[in-house]
Amino acid sequence: MPVNSFFRVLATLVLALAAAVGCVALHTPLPWMIGPLLATSVVSIAGGPTQSWGPLRNAGQWTIGAALGLYFTPQVAALISGLWWAIVLGIVWALFLGWLFGAWLYRLHAPRMHGVPAPMLRATSYFAGAIGAASEMTLLSERENARTDLVAASHSLRLLIVTVTIPFALQWSGLHGLDILPPTVRAVDWPGLVLMALLTGAGALVMDRLGRANPWFMGAMLVSMVLTMAGISLSAVPAAMVNAAQLVIGVSLGVRFRADFLRTAPRWLVSVAAGTLVLMGACTLFAGLLAWATGLPWVTLLLGTSPGGITEMAITAKVLQLGVPVVTAFQVCRLMAVLMLVGPLYRRIYPAAAI
Repeated sequence: MPVNSFFRVLATLVLALAAAVGCVALHTPLPWMIGPLLATSVVSIAGGPTQSWGPLRNAGQWTIGAALGLYFTPQVAALISGLWWAIVLGIVWALFLGWLFGAWLYRLHAPRMHGVPAPMLRATSYFAGAIGAASEMTLLSERENARTDLVAASHSLRLLIVTVTIPFALQWSGLHGLDILPPTVRAVDWPGLVLMALLTGAGALVMDRLGRANPWFMGAMLVSMVLTMAGISLSAVPAAMVNAAQLVIGVSLGVRFRADFLRTAPRWLVSVAAGTLVLMGACTLFAGLLAWATGLPWVTLLLGTSPGGITEMAITAKVLQLGVPVVTAFQVCRLMAVLMLVGPLYRRIYPAAAI
């Protein structure tokens, strides 16, 4: 790493740590992620020289993935396998909601964006509205000749709104600590932790080499999940490591915003922000219906079906004790389905616009 980049990364981490400590003192929800996320976003938009380092972000996702996999005991796995129909409904709901959001963006902006050809705006709106990972949706949109800057900005803004709004709303409402599932292993065994790190790290590397989405998160979580389901308990993940992981993940999200972010089609960003709030309201109602049908806590299903990212919603469920395995199962299955289906669905729904 160049010396200049090293000092920028170091300064960004110091800023993030100060913000996290401040949020801990203020008793905000998810202080180790939301504090760094907000502080880094504000400084980045103001033109500050913030920078994230890829290996640190990967290590953070690796740590969170390994910690979440420990929740998937055999009893929990049996519970989730019985919810397959609810997970399928969640996937269909996400695909429909993303398409509807994209169609609304197109209808709203088509009369105003005269410099953007209709096929390009159609692809831009569709992939900006899709409820999926930002980097993957941006890559898919590029293949369809979309405005990738607008797609990336849309997903970054939506993720910021959801990640900040939901934890604060849950804390203020008192809806936390409602976990109905058995607790995971809590004892830290250092030799076991080293072995778990090696095994989950190998899983992450395999997923990375295969080119899968979120490889450091998904690979580590899958290995940790398999071990736990087999009844093998190596060690818990220390709280300090989980906090540090949240910090670097918050930084990696915050540095997406740059000085020119607010100048990137402001009307577009305002509509995305407004639409995100509507999406959250719709997901709240959908979660209520699923809660009635399954008997699970409504707030757990809200996190499982919300239009946020898998890592951020799983961290929220872990910190607030709101059914980590159920939230993770919904989010993981949705992510995989969206990545596989959103591209083919676009070419099927809009054959004239697809190239």
